[in-house]
Amino acid sequence: MYRSLIEKLLNWKVSPRRKPLILTGVRQCGKTHTIEDFGVAYFENFVYVNFEVAATFSAIFEYDFNIPRIVRELETATGFKITAGNTLLFFDEIQECPRAITSLKYFCENFRELHVICAGSLLGVALKKKDISFPVGKVNRMSMYPMSFKEFVIACGDEKHIEALKDWPLDRPIPELHSVPLLKDLKDYYIVGGMPEAVAEWTTNHRYETVEEIQDEIIAYYTDDFSKHAPDDEVPKIRMIWDSVPAQLAKENNKFMFSHVKEGKRAAELENALDWLKEAGLAYALYLVENAEIPLSSQADLTYFKIYMADVGLLRRKAGIPYKTILDGSDLFKEYKGAIAENFVMAELVKMGIEPYFWRSGNTAELDFMFEKDAKVVPIEVKSAENTQAKSFKLFCKKYAPAQGFKLSLKNLAENPCEATNAISLPLFAIWKLLDYVV
Repeated sequence: MYRSLIEKLLNWKVSPRRKPLILTGVRQCGKTHTIEDFGVAYFENFVYVNFEVAATFSAIFEYDFNIPRIVRELETATGFKITAGNTLLFFDEIQECPRAITSLKYFCENFRELHVICAGSLLGVALKKKDISFPVGKVNRMSMYPMSFKEFVIACGDEKHIEALKDWPLDRPIPELHSVPLLKDLKDYYIVGGMPEAVAEWTTNHRYETVEEIQDEIIAYYTDDFSKHAPDDEVPKIRMIWDSVPAQLAKENNKFMFSHVKEGKRAAELENALDWLKEAGLAYALYLVENAEIPLSSQADLTYFKIYMADVGLLRRKAGIPYKTILDGSDLFKEYKGAIAENFVMAELVKMGIEPYFWRSGNTAELDFMFEKDAKVVPIEVKSAENTQAKSFKLFCKKYAPAQGFKLSLKNLAENPCEATNAISLPLFAIWKLLDYVV
């Protein structure tokens, strides 16, 4: 399946600033398969080293950090020749060998011409451990996520609609030829999400029931990871927070409340557990900004935030929303409609490399998202249906007069002046076009 990460990896491959690459991302988002595809397609030789499978590999790094010796012994252990320019050396599950992580410094200093990538389950968590000597300044870093909606559409065989909208002008509504199938794909994406195994099942057999079995397995894997990789005293807290996210998102004011995780629990008791979920890539935090001045990061209130899940399909499954409810558009899950749309947008913004925030003005107004681009603040309002009336959006525009803003909904593409702002109505099923329209 197409993954946009390949394009970034190709840029890394030829970059004059290339260093060993650390790839982080939520478990089962497709890191290993994508690196394998990249290695096989773009190198003469792909050498795969999995530290979780063979203890022999870890032993190679125990003696010293002499890179020529390490390379010779890796060649012997794998049976492949390792040569600069022709070989991609992939260290998988590298968190199982802390000394291999440290060795990246010496690969950078002494054999930089060799292409080296490392990845692993919960690598983001592992890199925070005090017993790992992280090679600061000696590595490049990338993050990988569950499949984006654009990647999902391509996997479903609907790439022609992506191509058709590539240079689509703002003053032209999207015709039903494209909007109808893309809306169907959006509903399916709400159900299936972007975990590659679930997407592969959907695109092959189109069975929602089997997709849900896979989602249940993935959720179970994540829960097992809590026990295997988190500190023992944090495991119950991580589970409580993980289980509380869907319900907290469905609240009218979906600020994350530690007291709603479990009665009597305070932030000081649960903060480390929440940090673990964020480092694992399972959860995203959206922080409050009350004064929308740049840089937004300096205005953020780190004590007031919302928590979203990395994959909207897993959120839907974990919340217990039947797939037929999504397909029928039933009002029976009204409290979750907005939560699913917001979670979808949050995850898509993160995949675009955007660092979003949200804005509030007392108790009278709340803007769903905003981000900074070229020294400008871009507001975003999200609606789950066609209604784009948003008092908070208007209030924000009146107060800060941004050059443009976006209303994401099921309404067709259009430009709608709002106060001093050029408000663009962008369909949720065309969210990948957002940055194309930012001026």
